[in-house]
Amino acid sequence: MRIMNSGKMRAIKLTAFLPALLLLMGSCHKIQVLPPEPHIEFETFAVFDTTDILGNKSKGGRLRIHFEDGDGDLGLKSGVEDSTNMYLTMYRKVQGQMQQVPDNDLLKPSPYRIPYMERTGNNKILTGTITVAILYLFYDTADNDTIMYDIVIKDRAGNYSNTVSTCEIALSYNNIYRNPE
Repeated sequence: MRIMNSGKMRAIKLTAFLPALLLLMGSCHKIQVLPPEPHIEFETFAVFDTTDILGNKSKGGRLRIHFEDGDGDLGLKSGVEDSTNMYLTMYRKVQGQMQQVPDNDLLKPSPYRIPYMERTGNNKILTGTITVAILYLFYDTADNDTIMYDIVIKDRAGNYSNTVSTCEIALSYNNIYRNPE
């Protein structure tokens, strides 16, 4: 039977301990901090043909935005008094210029409600993608069909995000629109 001396034992223990210590130190990173106001970025807007519940052909759109919220208080529970927290301002191209549509425009979208979200743990930051489907029930190909949107969201504390704009969207063409980068 061979007995190791205490110097070799310490070297073996230290060799086994160092990688474990380095792994532990690497997993203890500082919690990321973001402002409490939500931040959004436009990702895409997809235009597609669809059918409404009565079987009428119509156009649809699918808006995707990326969001970050530093204090994680985004979204509303159902049944709350203020039930909207995502706002779209629509513009139409008229004589080469984008103009905000009036309230009686048939394609003007109503505000939306982002569902309740909450993070548990020390890191309260919420990040993700919000997708909104828009149905253009009264779309007419004779209409001026180039539109765009400004988008803003609001968290439960009443903080508004930055405002982002989509690129110009031609409703008559099924396509996926992205901001040029």
